[in-house]
Amino acid sequence: MRQPERRLLVCVDMERYSRRTNLQQYEAQQDFHRLLREAAAEVGMDRVGWTTQQSGDGELAILPRDIPEARVIGRFVPELNRLLRRYNVSRLPAARIRLRVAVHQGMVHLDGANGFPGQAVVLVSRLCDAEPVRRALAAFPDAGIALVVSSDIYRDVVTEYPEEIRPERFRRIDVVHAAKGFREPAWLCVVDEDLTSWVDESSPLPTSTPAGESPQPAARHRRADRGGDGVPAGGIRTGDIVVEGQNAVGPGATAIGSIGRDATFRTGTER
Repeated sequence: MRQPERRLLVCVDMERYSRRTNLQQYEAQQDFHRLLREAAAEVGMDRVGWTTQQSGDGELAILPRDIPEARVIGRFVPELNRLLRRYNVSRLPAARIRLRVAVHQGMVHLDGANGFPGQAVVLVSRLCDAEPVRRALAAFPDAGIALVVSSDIYRDVVTEYPEEIRPERFRRIDVVHAAKGFREPAWLCVVDEDLTSWVDESSPLPTSTPAGESPQPAARHRRADRGGDGVPAGGIRTGDIVVEGQNAVGPGATAIGSIGRDATFRTGTER
């Protein structure tokens, strides 16, 4: 057994592959590999050096050590998205190729008997298969890629190289596979789309934020129904001031808000 190596892992999966006919699946596989090869070549990467584990609707790739991680996220993924948009514009929805792409790094055995053993491989695969990632891609029918990265990649690559990547385009999510006892934070973006316009109705907001990470507001503010005391659901009152939305810190805590936006005075109160 060889010693494991620390590598960058990229997991890619096609949307709605199983709904295609046999011929559509065959053509999608051919075009999938061609588009990956062309995107890599456009940004100075050679796919020949990638170690891959293939599946019908995607692949797990272990990249060579000399490929900069920021180039993969900041150049390769956007270039692949550009090629996918060009490919899809003249095709019927059933024949389009849209991808979920997950990126993580960690220790992996390259000489496994039936794949690549390693917890990093498990994590990147579960990120790629996460329901919030599926829902985000479905919410933007013209998008080519929904990209999800681990917290390590977000901290070490996305936030450190803003000239390559736009950190503000990412949104924190919780990836949960309850049956497998799996729960991990991750960061999601839909390439070339404004994710702040997306409300993930099926996913609750995270209850806590890991140390060192900024809490992410809801994608769209929806005004809550007010109760009989005039305080909206999720808001608080401090004296004669009512605060709602993300600036309502409580219950029973200090109300912090901007007058006219988050904070309002009760009727009859002097301003």
